[in-house]
Amino acid sequence: MIVWHYDAPVGENMASGDGWPDLSDGREPRGIDVSIPSPARLYNYYLGGKDNFAADRVAAEAILAVMPEGRQVARENRAFLRRVVRHLAVETGIRQFVDLGTGLPTQGNVHEVAQEVDPDARVVYVDNDPIVQAHGEALLARNGNTTFVEADLRRPEAILSHPGLNGLIDFSRPVAVLFVSVLQFVPDDEEAAGLVRNFRNALAPGSHVVISTITGSGQDEEKVETITEAYRNSTAPAVLRTRPRIERLFGDLDLVAPGLVPAPEWHPDVNGETAGGTSWVLAGVGRV
Repeated sequence: MIVWHYDAPVGENMASGDGWPDLSDGREPRGIDVSIPSPARLYNYYLGGKDNFAADRVAAEAILAVMPEGRQVARENRAFLRRVVRHLAVETGIRQFVDLGTGLPTQGNVHEVAQEVDPDARVVYVDNDPIVQAHGEALLARNGNTTFVEADLRRPEAILSHPGLNGLIDFSRPVAVLFVSVLQFVPDDEEAAGLVRNFRNALAPGSHVVISTITGSGQDEEKVETITEAYRNSTAPAVLRTRPRIERLFGDLDLVAPGLVPAPEWHPDVNGETAGGTSWVLAGVGRV
């Protein structure tokens, strides 16, 4: 159900020869209606991955026709994910991460970034996409400090009580909960804010909540409508919120510097990533 977080860039696709399911031969997985575009597979297509089908490619091309910068937006958001995980691990000492809507795996996953800082860092991925589940099951067998929970974001109680989550995550200690490009698929503002609040209420002091989401603020109306229409016909309709609506998702969390900013501007790396960056995705981190 996630879009700007799913990626498998050219040269980074882990589907072949590395224990991951491979869809590149065109086979249709059982139990999946490939005639309906999936945000996970759309994003996979944007970045040159193989885990997508004809319906996904048609929908993705419709978006890219009016938003050719879409591929760049995807990479910027993924780069933000990597930076924020490293920042939280290095600067705040967090060693527990819950990634809601993990998407299709690629190099530089949350567990890879966090465990590069500390091999004992623990990571739980949560998603309800069947293909992501297949990848997650392969991941589960590869790393004892990483697991996958099949669950829907809209059922926070089921996630928070899941034995797979609680087997790794100690909620009496600081945790980072990642809502990276997932809340745009919860169209109702009150519901989206309520989901953030549910997880926030389970967290110990010193925990952090990460949010990035696509925005319609300052964007061309035709592009916004085309994107919205494309996802309306997918398995997960999307909403492009304004900046004030995104700010309200953080509730009573204290935004850490630099606040809510375009994803490339959140603690940019030494390579000057903000140069030429887009403003389609707003990102921020709130401290409990």
